[in-house]
Amino acid sequence: MNDSNPKMIFHVTTVRIDAHGSLAQCKSAKIMMDTDLAGRADAFNPAELLLAALSACIIKGIERVTPMLKFSLRGIEVRVEGVRQDVPPKMESITYEIIVDTDENERRLELLHDNVKKYGTVFNTIAPGTQLTGTLHRRALT
Repeated sequence: MNDSNPKMIFHVTTVRIDAHGSLAQCKSAKIMMDTDLAGRADAFNPAELLLAALSACIIKGIERVTPMLKFSLRGIEVRVEGVRQDVPPKMESITYEIIVDTDENERRLELLHDNVKKYGTVFNTIAPGTQLTGTLHRRALT
């Protein structure tokens, strides 16, 4: 077998701190997580972490392709909303809104959105099992 495309491998370790939270670590980064059955306001719960991972994937994907596309932007905001079904428990649908602060034309915005959908690792992991829909548009002038 010729492995000309080596796979990327990611490592995360999570430790239960107490009945209220857990600490995830990777590289030199740490994230306090809400693993309390009652919930807690100062940490992301697992569903929110999934949505945050999706939004980070979208932004990272945009950062990756903007130099190749020579796409000029001043900022990006991603808003994500997930709807959880109870039985079986799963994220039934996720909608996102990508707001780009740019002077690029509409066709270039569509091209950017196509690249987000095509090359995002987390995006393409979530998409087959969830109704994943969203928009990408220019930030309104204020």
